[in-house]
Amino acid sequence: MDNAELLKQLRIDRAQREDTPRMRLRWPWLAAVGLVVALLLGGVLWWWLGQRAIEVQTVVAQAPSADSGTGTVLQATGYITARRQATVSAQITGTLTEVLIEEGDHVSKGQVLARLDDSGYRAELNAAKAAEQAAHAQVAQGQAQLTQTTHDAARLDALVGRGLVAQQTAEQARTAVVTTAAQLRAQRKQELVARAQAAAAQVNFDYTVVRAPFTGVIITKNAQVGEIISPFSAGGGFTRTGVGTIVDMDSLEVDVDVNEAYIGRVKSNMPAEAVLDAYPDWKIPAHVIAIVPTADRGKATVKVRVALERKDPRIVPDMGVRVSFLETRPVTTARAPQGLLVPAAAIVQRDGHSVVFVLDGQQVRQRTVQPATQSYGDLRLLPAGVKAGDSVVVAPPATLTDGADVHIKSP
Repeated sequence: MDNAELLKQLRIDRAQREDTPRMRLRWPWLAAVGLVVALLLGGVLWWWLGQRAIEVQTVVAQAPSADSGTGTVLQATGYITARRQATVSAQITGTLTEVLIEEGDHVSKGQVLARLDDSGYRAELNAAKAAEQAAHAQVAQGQAQLTQTTHDAARLDALVGRGLVAQQTAEQARTAVVTTAAQLRAQRKQELVARAQAAAAQVNFDYTVVRAPFTGVIITKNAQVGEIISPFSAGGGFTRTGVGTIVDMDSLEVDVDVNEAYIGRVKSNMPAEAVLDAYPDWKIPAHVIAIVPTADRGKATVKVRVALERKDPRIVPDMGVRVSFLETRPVTTARAPQGLLVPAAAIVQRDGHSVVFVLDGQQVRQRTVQPATQSYGDLRLLPAGVKAGDSVVVAPPATLTDGADVHIKSP
């Protein structure tokens, strides 16, 4: 190989000479762009994590009463029940022609609730009354015949004494008196039978009118005009067994299930307080009626009946209620403390101050509070900072801040 060929091989191609600097300059730019994208993704991720709703549990602040300091022995949950409740039905089978009730109606004892088709029973009643009148007429006729035969026998006896009438004729007259008297007694018995049949027909006729057995409130309406009602259950669902259900609101009480491990703390006639789930700020004075002497082996509880000492239209059957069994009967003459009660766990420290977090829509607001010195079990009194009806966060996490989005934890 000569020198010319060697020089040709050592020569650098122009395209290769121009691409090498470009590649050297391109890699730093790619690295910078990748770093910027990574920073943007990290910022978006940090912002999303910061804006994600925090799951919290809340409770409604409640107003204290004058007897908030009364010692609570035990708490249990239950339901409002009615000791006097009845599904009203007819005592015969028939077709409804009138239904005079609606849910929520207040009715009095003996008030007409519904009427059945009474055409057949009315005909039976009229026939029975006619038979009674006929039997009564027969009795009157028999009485008249007995009176006549008695007079005839007396006259014949007088004539026999004077020898004007044979003795046999007088004896026949006396026999007629005895026979007529026996017939009259039979007719009177027939009259009693007819009277009893008329009374039975009247009872069946009265059964076509359904009346309230006691004073109360209608809670359900089960039948409509045109439906067949019967005191007996029938297949197919075409026959109703009741017109409606009536509840005596004065018989409302509370049935609570107490854990059998704590039933020894509950005594008969023990004072208590009932708080309805629907009205958490309303405390109803109550007392224990009786401890039902049986246990539920499945739930390991014993049922306790609690009487409500204050009646109110807001109390309705099947409402949820929480009962607090008290050591002593609360004294209501004292003045209720000012402020609202919240769980002690709802009060936390932030920057050296006691604060609570109040729910505001889907966010929380931090409020500085100064709890009172007196305590009420696991509740603390806040004279200011919280309004009635506010929902406060229980045991707020350290990451919870003012204005943070929250998600209410289901109970």
